[in-house]
Amino acid sequence: MVVMEGSLSKWTNVMKGWQYRWFVLDDNSGLLTYYTSKEKMMRGARRGCVRLKGAVIGIDDEDDSTFTITVDHKTFHFQARDAEEREKWVRALEDTIFRHGNRTLWDNHRPPPTIKDFDNKVSEADAYLQLMIDQTKNLEERIKTMVDSDEKAKCQVILEHANVMLDNIKHSIVLLQIAKNTAHPINGIYQMRPGPSQNISPTIAEASDVTGTVVQQGIELGSECVENSRRHSRTMELVHGGTPTSLVVPPMSYSSSEGEEDFYDANDSPFTPGSQQPTPTSLRSFDEEAQTVLPIGNKQPASLPPNVRTPSVRQDSLLSSGVGNLDYDALYEDDDEFDVEIESHGSVIRHLLSQVKIGMDLTKVVLPTFILERRSLLEMYADYFAHPDLFLKIADLKDPRDRMVQVVKWYLSSYHAGRKSAVAKKPYNPILGEIFRCHWDFPESKEEESPVPEGPVPWCNKNQLTFIAEQVSHHPPISAFYAEHYNKRISFNAHVYTKSKFLGLSVCVYNIGQGIVSVLDHDEEYIVTFPNGYGRSILTVPWIELGGTVTITCHKTGYSSNIEFLTKPFYGNKKHKVNAEVFGPDDKKPFLSISGEWNGVMEAKWPDKDQLQDAELFIDVNALHTIKKQVKPISQQEANESRRLWKEVTAGLKFNDIDKATSAKQTLEQKQRDEAKERKEAGLEWRTKLFLKCQEDGWMYMKPLKQRLLQTSNT
Repeated sequence: MVVMEGSLSKWTNVMKGWQYRWFVLDDNSGLLTYYTSKEKMMRGARRGCVRLKGAVIGIDDEDDSTFTITVDHKTFHFQARDAEEREKWVRALEDTIFRHGNRTLWDNHRPPPTIKDFDNKVSEADAYLQLMIDQTKNLEERIKTMVDSDEKAKCQVILEHANVMLDNIKHSIVLLQIAKNTAHPINGIYQMRPGPSQNISPTIAEASDVTGTVVQQGIELGSECVENSRRHSRTMELVHGGTPTSLVVPPMSYSSSEGEEDFYDANDSPFTPGSQQPTPTSLRSFDEEAQTVLPIGNKQPASLPPNVRTPSVRQDSLLSSGVGNLDYDALYEDDDEFDVEIESHGSVIRHLLSQVKIGMDLTKVVLPTFILERRSLLEMYADYFAHPDLFLKIADLKDPRDRMVQVVKWYLSSYHAGRKSAVAKKPYNPILGEIFRCHWDFPESKEEESPVPEGPVPWCNKNQLTFIAEQVSHHPPISAFYAEHYNKRISFNAHVYTKSKFLGLSVCVYNIGQGIVSVLDHDEEYIVTFPNGYGRSILTVPWIELGGTVTITCHKTGYSSNIEFLTKPFYGNKKHKVNAEVFGPDDKKPFLSISGEWNGVMEAKWPDKDQLQDAELFIDVNALHTIKKQVKPISQQEANESRRLWKEVTAGLKFNDIDKATSAKQTLEQKQRDEAKERKEAGLEWRTKLFLKCQEDGWMYMKPLKQRLLQTSNT
């Protein structure tokens, strides 16, 4: 059955680019077949086909017309005319993939079923059917001897229902035999249904005779879904009197070799030195988003790379007791992530993806524990100040132009420190009311500096940069955070609403909100927005990238900046690119252009300087010294502070005890649901403790530095 057909463009290679093709989606066979034109389709001259069984659809959130199909270790790239047409194709493809995928669901802990297993099950069904037939005949005989009319009428109703059920079971067994012949044809060729002289169980034979129903011989696939071999067809015509009856099914997705080569991103391998390399025969068709997914197996992988440490006996005993001498603080300071877990649980991810649709909001989807990073999202926001000296330098500069450039430099340097692992993982979703506090020391900090008891971190002094964050909303998930340095008279207030979207092979997280850098001595506010985050290759080795346009504006001085985080194009290997332009008041041309990688080197060009001058180094984030944040020990933290809340989850992840981590996570989440239910029943609303909701500016810290300094000056 043809579900959909029409024109799309298909990416061939860098030399030929996009090429027009006519596509036909057939639901019976689960094939997307393409031709060079509609006329060629009418003549059956197929160019290639894509098998949809086990395929994964992917879209690019920054391009509303393209999509991909990944299957058979290949990734095919397609382009529709517009977003509406892409949506129609994606929905139709998803439905076909879903239907074909559900036909082969199997427990990953067990070996895959064989034809013998299938035959055994059909034989068992046939045996049970025969027992039911015998019971039905006994019921018929009993009815004949009944005297009570009421009882006889009741039994007659039961008999009628039983006969209907028997007929359905008989036909189901027949259809199973047909399905077997379709899915596993002999020598790859569809065979006709066995005739009366062939070996077939009596009950199944009876199913086609009792009601006089003739079972269709074979399954109609449609000419566009079957590879016609002229020589084979000619042979069949000679054997069967001019009527070809055998249809060859392609073993995997392919494209015609007549001058057209499919694009495979073979240079973008996620394998690292020391890990298992793909075999030479698979290098050409290897794609980082379509490599083989390992079965889940046991909790602990059978064999691990030599650089992965397994829990010791002492660690296991500490985890099992949940108490003892386990240093929970050290768990958060250790950046060593157990990266192998994502790939070894690939089948779990694949099962999860089969339950969601392209474009679905993942906010309420429960994700598996093993993909989590060992810290809360609130703590991750503190990484904006991994280089606090760059942030504080903004307040030291006298010229507004220099301050604007420094804001851009601090902002561009603030993202690389948040990536603690080569594998992209998701931080914990903060619990409503959860808080995180920390501070940074500087070499020039003095012990005798007076404390700031009314500040965000009361035990810190005036020469320390302090940070506090609170989860102010759960649905939608909104985090608010604030940082300040008392002596420098500078602060940063921000709120972020995270909204996730499923893109097939990727997940996009929209960071909706803004931050405000307040330079109090100059009465300036720099308003910044945030890029989107993308988790790529989620079926294999996930990696993170940023995308989208960000703005930085200062309304008082008129300076502004446009920053564009560029996502990796599928036909190239450039990752993590960023471009930025900085404008003066009322200027249409930038006085500074910046380009490079946000996790590496960025260079600057000043158009007002010598045009022949080479670009100069703007910043190299890997050469920067990271100042470690200071966090109060967990034993001294309040009950709602991040590290104390999530310590058991963190311990489980650290020692690869996924069951323990999952149980601890579920306990926290259930407690949050119970508290929400109690508030609803009591008619109470949640009240934040540190941030207030403002109509225009989102969420603002209740006691910002600017407000406290004004109160001090008025007293």
